[in-house]
Amino acid sequence: DGRLSAVEETAFIVEVSNTVKEAIESVIGAGGVNQWTTNVEQTLSQLPKLGKPFKYIVTCVIIQKNGAGSHTASSCFWDSSTDGSYTVRWENKTMYCIVGAFGLSI
Repeated sequence: DGRLSAVEETAFIVEVSNTVKEAIESVIGAGGVNQWTTNVEQTLSQLPKLGKPFKYIVTCVIIQKNGAGSHTASSCFWDSSTDGSYTVRWENKTMYCIVGAFGLSI
């Protein structure tokens, strides 16, 4: 019926989590911020290679650590039994990188 079991859903998050973290770590530190966000999003083009029945949407925000606040929100109309999302907040001494990956069942 196309629905993901709890095990499959957990597997999706683990696989997406690893791919997102590897993408962030592979590009931060070379080039400027505009290039970093482009590189993170391009590196995440590897998600379809996981062979899962999803369409992917990826967002990337890089914020300097300077004490300023930041708020983001998203809203999705989807089937929560088959679709999912995962957000990673990565940081180092000078910045935050926030990547959201959405998987929409095909």
